[in-house]
Amino acid sequence: MAAYGIRGGGGSRGRKLATLAEEQKNSGRKADMQTVRRVAAAFTPYKLQIVLVLLAILLTTTLGLINPLLIARIFDDAIAKHNQNLLIIYVIIMFVTPVVSGIIGVGQSYLNNKIGQNVMRDFRNKLYTHLQSMSLRFFTATRTGEIQSRLSNDVGGVENVVTNTATSIVSNISTALSTIVAMIFISPFLTLISLGLLPIFIWFTYKVGNVRRQTSKETQQSIASLTAMMQETLSVSGILLMKTFGRQKHARNQFEDENQRLADLEVRQQMIGRWFFMFIGTFFSVIPAIVYLIAGWQIIHSVPIFGVGMTFGTIVAFTTLQTRIFFPIGQLLNVQVEVQGALALFDRIFEYLDMPIDIQDKSGALHPKPEEIKGEIAFKDVSFTYQRDEEQTEQAETTAVNRLSAQVQELADKAEPLTVPAVPEEPQTTLNNISFTIQPGQLAALVGPSGAGKTTITYMVPRLYDVDSGAVEIDGHNVKDIALSSLGELVGVVTQETYLFHASIRENLLYARPDATEEEMIAATKAAAIHERILSLEDGYDTVVGERGYKLSGGEKQRIAIARVILKNPRILILDEATSALDTHSERLIQAALEPLMRNRTTLAIAHRLSTILSADVILVVDKGEIVERGTHQELLAKDGLYARLYNEQFSQVPEESVA
Repeated sequence: MAAYGIRGGGGSRGRKLATLAEEQKNSGRKADMQTVRRVAAAFTPYKLQIVLVLLAILLTTTLGLINPLLIARIFDDAIAKHNQNLLIIYVIIMFVTPVVSGIIGVGQSYLNNKIGQNVMRDFRNKLYTHLQSMSLRFFTATRTGEIQSRLSNDVGGVENVVTNTATSIVSNISTALSTIVAMIFISPFLTLISLGLLPIFIWFTYKVGNVRRQTSKETQQSIASLTAMMQETLSVSGILLMKTFGRQKHARNQFEDENQRLADLEVRQQMIGRWFFMFIGTFFSVIPAIVYLIAGWQIIHSVPIFGVGMTFGTIVAFTTLQTRIFFPIGQLLNVQVEVQGALALFDRIFEYLDMPIDIQDKSGALHPKPEEIKGEIAFKDVSFTYQRDEEQTEQAETTAVNRLSAQVQELADKAEPLTVPAVPEEPQTTLNNISFTIQPGQLAALVGPSGAGKTTITYMVPRLYDVDSGAVEIDGHNVKDIALSSLGELVGVVTQETYLFHASIRENLLYARPDATEEEMIAATKAAAIHERILSLEDGYDTVVGERGYKLSGGEKQRIAIARVILKNPRILILDEATSALDTHSERLIQAALEPLMRNRTTLAIAHRLSTILSADVILVVDKGEIVERGTHQELLAKDGLYARLYNEQFSQVPEESVA
């Protein structure tokens, strides 16, 4: 009975489409023809295959009429007239027809899926490529889950519509129309009776569909809640928090309550479907019974209607055709829900595809080779302001380490929601007329209080953001004039928070240079003082590091990140030293790993280690988006300004010779 339009189970994809269609209806937004045209344009590369599918539909629809029409001839011409040869011919035709139709149907199904999956592949590729091209501005202002949902759930949600619905509409319309024509040809009077009862079937189906859509919406919301709960509590961070606070029972009770609600909704949805199918079964039994009553009365009393008499063959052929008309009508009644829901998903997909790419290569961009670059970095009157959402993100990142422990404790003790500081009406300037020059091979250390703009300065060199005014230059070339792919080869970055893929150590290292040899990889790990540690692991370089590298210590992750950049061998290094405290042994290993990394290359470092500060050729002191002091360590101490105060607060108790 699932074939008649409303499925008993109702999968999550159908629920999502029903929910989106309902939201679209409630918002009063109709399907935009521009969206329809853009979806249709996605099928343009596959015109030939689409034409073949349409021909296959028309052919199978025509072949589907042969057997019902032959039934009348078998009864009235072959059996009634005792013509055995004619009977055999008709039976052979009835045997061959479904075989031919089935073979054509298999080919049609293959083409349907091939076209649909190719279109889905094209959408995923376009969306992924477009998202890759977006600047860091987009990602700091958008939740990661939202991005992933657009790429996987939204594209996946329209899969059935793209693969089957379009051809299903054509097939069902052609089947319904051809069947009605055949029914009229056999008996106009019986056709009038059948179609007269059809509105009852359509009305009831529509009403049940509305109830199912509402139930589907509630079910989808419950699934979303359950999924969010699992993501929060079963992630590495969630498990750590839950176990350390002893909240397993609380989380389990929440999960069980929501799970029970979902189970109840699923049962309700199944029962709505069962009642509907009971009505369908009754309806399908009553209509033929009425036809038998009227047709039988015609035969018994030999009463022609519209000048046409009734025969046994006509009755059987007509009732056979009659069953064919309910299937396509049931399908077409539900196709609106799927199409409207799919169009809502397409709107979300196109919303991302239409986002402008604010950082991209200019026409005639330069492609310098790394060996041609000396490594001079110059900032010339650079000013930059984060948009409001980004400013909040930046502030949150710079204060997270200091406030996280206190916030979690407050949440556990008081069970109150955290408050978010008020956002200023106008975003504050992050960098204000920054100017400095780093000579090739020099180490420049950025020092300053949290939130001063140090990280933002480092973002400007690889064009993670573009300056609002001024210029950032490499060897006299504005970074906006250099192709992004070349810039990615010239600049290497070691971030404060090391990111490792859930893959082997080898794969994480070779991410920097997939064509690197084994010898080059090992040389890089030796330079980063991590080779011996890797060999001590059970699987060596093939050890899987776990999600975000959780199987490794903080110091080990940092040294692997350093080895990865050494393997890349960039001309310019951006180094954001980790603020997390390490034991003395790990600290010395990190220091030993940084020395070969910074050797013979221009380095711009956000310095947190005294050893880095002391070895810097120039120290740039940043405060409130401006460089307030610059010079060597001794020169800045002699000025007795902000640098001297920061040094006395953080490093005055550390003997300089211990880190030299």
